[in-house]
Amino acid sequence: MEQAAPAPRMIRKVVCITTNKDQPSDYQYWVTRPIAERIDAIEMLRQSYLSFRQDVPPRLQRVYRVTEQSRG
Repeated sequence: MEQAAPAPRMIRKVVCITTNKDQPSDYQYWVTRPIAERIDAIEMLRQSYLSFRQDVPPRLQRVYRVTEQSRG
């Protein structure tokens, strides 16, 4: 005896309409995250950008040097 296939389940659409004022800010989220997680997220975004833009070299545009200035 063959079993009948289960009846398909219906998926209801759920739509929530809000304004930008009701949305939490991205800043508020990221200030709660650890520094390492923030840096990982920035690196992931940088890698995504570099894979999208083939004409951009994967390095910093300039080399910066921090020097201490003598007082006096």
